[in-house]
Amino acid sequence: MPDESDAVVLEDVRLQLGAQNFWFDCRIPKGAITAVAGPSGSGKSTLLNLIAGFETLDQGRLLIEGRDVSGLPPADRPVSLVFQDNNLFAHLDLFTNVGLGINPGLHLGADERAMVSTALKRVGLAGFECRLPSTLSGGERQRAAFARALVRRKPLLLLDEPFAALDPGLRSAMADLLEELHRETRNTVMVITHDADEVARLAEHVLFVDQGRISFSGPVDVFFDRGDIEGIRTFLGG
Repeated sequence: MPDESDAVVLEDVRLQLGAQNFWFDCRIPKGAITAVAGPSGSGKSTLLNLIAGFETLDQGRLLIEGRDVSGLPPADRPVSLVFQDNNLFAHLDLFTNVGLGINPGLHLGADERAMVSTALKRVGLAGFECRLPSTLSGGERQRAAFARALVRRKPLLLLDEPFAALDPGLRSAMADLLEELHRETRNTVMVITHDADEVARLAEHVLFVDQGRISFSGPVDVFFDRGDIEGIRTFLGG
């Protein structure tokens, strides 16, 4: 049974996509950053898509903040999702892109417009409101995606390899920003990463996904001691 310390609970969740079968049974601690690690094609993005509602489970139960959301569409789930490609609309300026996080119809009142401005300032993009995504650097576009997630004010933030397309310097800067925002909000964060150093830096909890299943779920310090699990040993470079 879920308890108040669980942000997300997947109970015997099963899904088949083509020839691949997935089985997820785990709990995500509330208020922590959980790294979702594992080899390419193991099911990490599928797991986040299930939680966000972009994939539909075949069996089992999915709870977020104690509520069964298994049958809810993405718009009705208490989740914000940031993709690797930041998913900004090229023809819309930055203010409008971020405002979509509050109201897809962009009917924003004064308080909501102030929220957008505050979020842009918070991620270091004050003064960029009228800029188009094509005029921004990769790091600036990803900051804008973070701002849009902030204005949604959802308790669960899902990040699908948000730093993968950035150079090492920008990766470090964006990791700094994520840590800072998490300290302020204490939201639950799940972040997919292929980088063991990022796991060590960011995560309090780790899920390791391999061949469509979760082979490890636990505290980050325990994860780095589990070289006896073949997939983890390979991930850590052992």
